[in-house]
Amino acid sequence: MQKSEVMQKKKDFLFPAVFNYYNEPLVLEEGKGIYLYDIEGKKYLDFFGGVLTVSLGHCNEEIAAKITAQIKKLQHTSTLYVNKETVTFAEKLASIAPGNLRKSFITNSGTEANETAILAAKLYTGNEEIIALRHAYHGRSAMAMNLTGHHNWKMGSPNIPGIHHTHSAYCFRCPLDAQYPECEVRCAENLEELILTQTNGKIAAIICEPIQGVGGFITPPKEYFQILYDITKKYGGLFISDEVQTGFGRTGEKWWGIEHYDVIPDIITCAKTIANGVPCGVTITTDEIAEAYKGTTFSTFGGNPVSSVAGTATIEYIEKHNLLQNVKTVGDYFKEGLKKLQQKYPVIGEVRGMGLMLSLELVKENKIPAAEETAKLLEISKDNGLLVGKAGLFSNVFRFAPHLISTKSDIDEGLRILDKSFAELTN
Repeated sequence: MQKSEVMQKKKDFLFPAVFNYYNEPLVLEEGKGIYLYDIEGKKYLDFFGGVLTVSLGHCNEEIAAKITAQIKKLQHTSTLYVNKETVTFAEKLASIAPGNLRKSFITNSGTEANETAILAAKLYTGNEEIIALRHAYHGRSAMAMNLTGHHNWKMGSPNIPGIHHTHSAYCFRCPLDAQYPECEVRCAENLEELILTQTNGKIAAIICEPIQGVGGFITPPKEYFQILYDITKKYGGLFISDEVQTGFGRTGEKWWGIEHYDVIPDIITCAKTIANGVPCGVTITTDEIAEAYKGTTFSTFGGNPVSSVAGTATIEYIEKHNLLQNVKTVGDYFKEGLKKLQQKYPVIGEVRGMGLMLSLELVKENKIPAAEETAKLLEISKDNGLLVGKAGLFSNVFRFAPHLISTKSDIDEGLRILDKSFAELTN
């Protein structure tokens, strides 16, 4: 098909609510390594990975070979049957999970993983109230939209009782008009007042992204999550770390984003990078919490042997190629390059993030969000051959998620395109 025919079929047969980037949406045809190619053959450097999902290169040959072999052997069973691929994957997950987290509930998306985590917390604690963060994104189901603290991603009126939102550590736009570190992280301390004034004083859990993805890669100070953890425990709740975007080495050196904050969560949820593009989600917790998840349940696609093989292969590939350290080294290099661009272009208000999860918040004078400029820059970057993400409550954050296999030379290529694109924007 030609591009025009593809776009017409999209208009005719797909929900219009499913939005696309760019004034003229990309129709992608092929991916290889860190590059994507559209239907007309144009090449793009991929610094977004399908929203932090394909992280080990498109159509990674080692992983694809194992997936292909499994498809030819056993493709689907549902959780009503047991297969060795699923238990092997669960064992591998337990080997990289922090603390005593070792039991997995395997599903097929981050949304489903978060739903499972919330139910597990309620069943274990006997409490109902849930705390989430402002600016958060946790998925597209009714429950997940309630947990989300971002109006752009809420549809209809999905008002589920018992969900409350506390302050995010958005230091660049502090909701308390304070400065770190003199503020003593008052945004985190505010959680206790919220519990005492908006709940019955007994909570089931708090759910947090270590770095807020759709929120614009908001990266809290080092004390933030420990304070939230302590307050949560004081009022009977569990700490859920939503690692759908930060997990699997994305933040560098460690497998999980929350590990950078010296907190061991009670539950971890993950998806996206977990299987390098194959649909898969997982909720990981302790024996005790898993045991409290009583009742008869199953998942049609959870524990799918193909997804499980992809997940195991992804972990093994990261280990084999020492990518946790690569992400740290290359991520630090990329961040320094972005800071140099910040010195050159005043429209860049802040560089933030960790590892290969970095962003630029674009602003006008007095930190006024530069949403229009961000939209223009997204188009210019695409035209120059670079694919990145756009996020933030005010749609003024440029976010980058290069593949974990990226080298410094790949980063240099991206920085050259960014420099060229900013120059075109400002001129």
